[in-house]
Amino acid sequence: MTEPRPDTDAETNETTRTAPAATSQPYDPAASSLTGHVDPAVMAELLSIRSSIDNFDATLVYLLAERFKVTQRVGFLKAKHHLPPADPTREAAQIARLRRLAEEAQLDPAFAEKFLNFIISEVIRHHQAIAEDHGQSRTGPEAPREEAARPDSGA
Repeated sequence: MTEPRPDTDAETNETTRTAPAATSQPYDPAASSLTGHVDPAVMAELLSIRSSIDNFDATLVYLLAERFKVTQRVGFLKAKHHLPPADPTREAAQIARLRRLAEEAQLDPAFAEKFLNFIISEVIRHHQAIAEDHGQSRTGPEAPREEAARPDSGA
């Protein structure tokens, strides 16, 4: 696997990072476009640090998988009792809580909020799908929230 490569968005002229297409190739923790261009000692230190990052990334993936397993249970409970997929009061409280935790951890609270908003939107999407599978419509209180209904992301 190679490092993400920069792409330029034609509309904004901004450079973004995109991951390479998934392949059947095994992961190569030493893959780098810097190989051969950097002092070997610097490269060794860089790869060592990246190894820790790889461990964190793997942990995040497994933690998210466990979180989504639990939120699926919430979705089934809500569907069974005809509760709406979204709970804006709970979501706002969670966002405020996560912003406080981010500040304590010296993490950008706006980033933490964006991250949680993404997770919440995925959870709601899953809850809507579960509700549909249980014969509930997406009208009335179960309808998807408008983006404007979300607390300001601070961006």
